Amino acid sequence: MFDHMFSDGYDDFVEGVDFYLSKEGYRVMTESYLVKRGYCCSNGCMHCPYDPKAQKGNRKLRPDVAKKY
Repeated sequence: MFDHMFSDGYDDFVEGVDFYLSKEGYRVMTESYLVKRGYCCSNGCMHCPYDPKAQKGNRKLRPDVAKKY
């Protein structure tokens, strides 16, 4: 439904690992994917692992997230 919103690379993502579908049909990126991506996009992602949240280009992980990865 919303595939037109994503770049070509999104076809390689694994549902349940990199994202899940919300009940509205949106792709919700997981914390682990956002950590692997390596920077904040500033879109206010639900599982944003960066501190401060929603600051474009931010690469500083929250302390609780940094312990996991």
